[in-house]
Amino acid sequence: MPPPPAGSLRGAVDLSSLVNRAQSPAGASGVGGAAAGAGASGEPGQGGANPLLLEGSDANFTQIIELSNTVPVIVDLKADWAEASRELTAVLTAVVTSYAGRLVYAGVDAQSNPQLAQAFQAQSVPTVAAIVAGRPVSLFQGSYPEEEVRSVLEQVLQLAAQNGVTGTVPLGDVEAEGEQEPVEEPLPPHHAEAYDAIARGDYAAAIAEYQTAIAQNPRDALAVAGLAQVKLLSRLDGHTLDDIRAAAATNPDDLDAQLLVADLDLSGGHIDDSFGRLLDLFPKAAPDEKTTIRTRLLDLFEVVGADDPRVAAARRRLAALLY
Repeated sequence: MPPPPAGSLRGAVDLSSLVNRAQSPAGASGVGGAAAGAGASGEPGQGGANPLLLEGSDANFTQIIELSNTVPVIVDLKADWAEASRELTAVLTAVVTSYAGRLVYAGVDAQSNPQLAQAFQAQSVPTVAAIVAGRPVSLFQGSYPEEEVRSVLEQVLQLAAQNGVTGTVPLGDVEAEGEQEPVEEPLPPHHAEAYDAIARGDYAAAIAEYQTAIAQNPRDALAVAGLAQVKLLSRLDGHTLDDIRAAAATNPDDLDAQLLVADLDLSGGHIDDSFGRLLDLFPKAAPDEKTTIRTRLLDLFEVVGADDPRVAAARRRLAALLY
């Protein structure tokens, strides 16, 4: 499976049952304890060896979810008996550590923590996901080379920036393992302005910045993807989940209502439902409505990413409906 595109929302899973679990046993630390890697029973950590490398479990995962409001957490559902899993864990921990506190790794023994394995829909090990602002997003399954892992984590950081998660974990006296992280090149000016606008909730300004970036370089794929993502955020802004779903159910012939619930489905990781809803509407739509539906689908394809097999399948179905 190829890495997800920048800012991908694909594969989001529901961890609400874990968020609402009873808190961990008395003496367990809060978010600060999680970041410190205390390692006590019910607390995330690895015995204090490295605050960036945590051990997650069914009992302590609420704290790791809370930590994701400050810094993105990379979740590795693993098994020590699997060679591919051990190899990927070594790659993940090295790459995460190289980011010097901008990311945190949480290793989870899938066999010992069945609730987490089920929540992340881990059909095999290794399965890797991210949690950003309490929101889990599937990344990939199986072994990946370091270069591709780093590319995926860069995209997680972009998604985190778009959601205002830009904190770091203090390293204290812990030295980053391996080579020092290379100095990152600054974002292109319009991308940086767009990220700042998203962080303050000014989606119109972010849209304008991405549009300017595309006008200057039509082949700027990250700007194209970013524009589609910010448009999605803007369309959903000010609406509640219940209101969107109620409007769509009450007004099945209202195209705007159906378009918005498709946005909602995609934002929650229900990719096939989102695409299927719009493709089902297409055959009976008026010509101008077909243009609207097609345009929206193309925007949503950009959000999910061209390499996602669900996008490829939806494109084939759309092409069949067009021709």
